[in-house]
Amino acid sequence: MGKRILAQRKGYGHTWARSPGHRHIGAVKYRPFKEGEMKYDFEIVDFIHSPGRGAPVAKIRYEDGVKGLYLPPEGIYVGDTRVQTRKDIDRKKTIKAKKAMINVGNVVPLKDVPLGTIICNIESTPNDGGKFARASGVSAIISEKSAHKVAVKFRSKKVKWLNENCLCTIGVVAGGGRTDKPFLKAGNKFYYVRSKAKKWPIVRGVTMNACSHPFGGGAKQSPHKPTTIDRNAPPGRKVGQIAARRTGHRK
Repeated sequence: MGKRILAQRKGYGHTWARSPGHRHIGAVKYRPFKEGEMKYDFEIVDFIHSPGRGAPVAKIRYEDGVKGLYLPPEGIYVGDTRVQTRKDIDRKKTIKAKKAMINVGNVVPLKDVPLGTIICNIESTPNDGGKFARASGVSAIISEKSAHKVAVKFRSKKVKWLNENCLCTIGVVAGGGRTDKPFLKAGNKFYYVRSKAKKWPIVRGVTMNACSHPFGGGAKQSPHKPTTIDRNAPPGRKVGQIAARRTGHRK
C-alpha cells in the first residue's frame, strides 16, 4: 500500500512543516503615518537575532516613546538616529538639506530618491510595511522615473515599476556575506534549516520507492515518464517541472 508523498504531507500542515512562529521576534515593518504626520525620528536601541531571518533586526525607539523593529542597513550602529518621512523636499531649502535626507538608514519615499541610489526594504504598495530587497546583503537601484511611477532594478536584473509614494530604506541590508562561510558539518546545516521550517535533507525523487514518489521505483534511477506536469494536477502527482513553458538547454 502506498503512502502520501512529501508534497501532500507538507500541505496537511504537520508541525515539522510549519514555521516556528513562537520563536520569531515579530513583524519588521515601517510605522504607518497618521493623518497630518509627515515624519518620525527614531533611535537605534539594540541589535537582536531573529530566528528564521538571515539579516539582523534592530530595536528602535521613536521620539514619542513608541518602540518598534527596523531592518538595518550596513553602517548603522547603536545610538544612531535616523528619520522616516513622507514629506516632499521643499525647493526653498538648501541642497545640503536635501542630501542629508539621503543618508544611509533613512526611510524616504521613492519619489525623493535620486537615480542610481542603492536602496532596500522597498514597499510594494504604499503603507504595506516593506516587501522587496529584505534579505541580508541585498539591495536594489533606482533606475528610472516616469509620471507617478519609479522603476526599481533588483539584483535579479528584473525591473519593477512602483508607486512613487512607496517607502524605502537607503543602503544595503546588513549581514552581507553571511552565506560565504561553509557549513562544514551536516549538524550545522540541520540547525540552520530547522528555524526556517524547510524539509532537509532533500532527496531526489528517482531514488525513492514507487510508493513514495511518482518518479520512484524501477531498475534504474530514471523518472520513466515525462517530468512536465500540469499546474492543476493533484498533489500526489504534482512533482517535477510544474507548468513548464519550455524544457532543455537554450540554443
